[in-house]
Amino acid sequence: MNRNIFLAIILFLAGSAFVLQDQDTEVANDDTITTERPEGTGTVSIITVDGTIGPTTDQYIERGLRISRERNDEILIIELNTPGGLLDSTQDIVSKLLGSSHPVAVYVSPEGANAGSAGTFITLAAHIAAMAPATNIGAASPVTMGGGEIDTVAQRKIFSFSESYIETIAERRGRNAEWAKKAVREGDAITADQALEINVIDLMADNLEELLTMIDGMEVEGKVLRTDGAEQNRIPQNAAEIFFSFLLRPEVMLILTLVAIYGIIGEVTNPGGIVPGVAGVIALILLLYGVAAMPVNIAGFLLIGLAIFLFVMEAFTPAFGILITGGAVSFFLGALMLFQDLPDEMQISLYWLIPATIVTVLFFAWIVTSGIKSQMLGFRSGIESEVGREAEVTDIITPDIEGRVFHNGEYWRAASDETLQAGDKCVIVEFKGLKVIVKSKTKHKEDSSNG
Repeated sequence: MNRNIFLAIILFLAGSAFVLQDQDTEVANDDTITTERPEGTGTVSIITVDGTIGPTTDQYIERGLRISRERNDEILIIELNTPGGLLDSTQDIVSKLLGSSHPVAVYVSPEGANAGSAGTFITLAAHIAAMAPATNIGAASPVTMGGGEIDTVAQRKIFSFSESYIETIAERRGRNAEWAKKAVREGDAITADQALEINVIDLMADNLEELLTMIDGMEVEGKVLRTDGAEQNRIPQNAAEIFFSFLLRPEVMLILTLVAIYGIIGEVTNPGGIVPGVAGVIALILLLYGVAAMPVNIAGFLLIGLAIFLFVMEAFTPAFGILITGGAVSFFLGALMLFQDLPDEMQISLYWLIPATIVTVLFFAWIVTSGIKSQMLGFRSGIESEVGREAEVTDIITPDIEGRVFHNGEYWRAASDETLQAGDKCVIVEFKGLKVIVKSKTKHKEDSSNG
């Protein structure tokens, strides 16, 4: 009964994490969603994207756009600071911005921020593109966005697509298409001052209040903005977005991989443990979600699978550590390749990879090997476990006369095919009811050597 309750709690908590994905904590606050305002006033919604662009960023921007539209805001402002991110997620975000009839401004801030790589595409796609002083934009080539050199036909196609794609975005918003292509083709990056000068962005503002003042009166999608002094409503990430953003970090996915391996193998080698098995299955489900959302390398998974096979085979084969060593190399290379298709800023660090490899090798070399070998051992408890143990003869034993031996604090009736004198050491060979069959310790050693 206790196990059933425990399993129910675990499954409930795992399910709750996915349910959170569809909840909007901001919408729950009804007094912030208004469709009517006093004349001359307005509201703006603000979301902050700080970090790499991924699937959860796409969901966050989509939710922010929907809430801003429901509030009948003047405009949605995206405060952006990113080194880059996934091309697929960037395309989804750009499609939402280009197809939005609700005004959207991307503001690269605060000072020192960067709209690198994917951030360049997103900034150019907004109705209004603005930057704070001492910020940068550019370096939008697929080398940065894809994590690898442009040295294959497929990668050259991605390069060509990215160049034409960013040109289309820039022309759609009336911005400098030539520089946009240069940002992809040559990885060019420029400052906010330069971006304003060559028509990459529309405005440069010191802070959000100045930006709202500067865009007041502008016409976007047939709507004249009333943003000077507008009420500001920030939309933070909800619990689901924070959780899944954390989940999709490469180091977290690596940890989930290890937990899935340890948990499932631990349950197989020690049936009935429950906790390792449940933890392993939950980790595996979360890992599969991450794999579906992120472009991980399949070859990396195959190498990790090979490593597990070699680790387990070490327990059955007297390879004297050769298979363990091969498994360690396979695991390290597999984990290294697993995230090689991600942007540089999203790839796994060696500070995580090396300890993970060491821990995995120790786990399989010690716990798993011992666990599997223990399944192959003979009896470890009960009377059968005493076979092979030493006893002392207390009464003379001959092939024709039974005597007695003292073993483990007890006297046993004993028989043997040789003569043993009182005080001799003997070894238990077999149990027959309440009688033991013994042989001299010397003969037992000889038989063992010959065997």
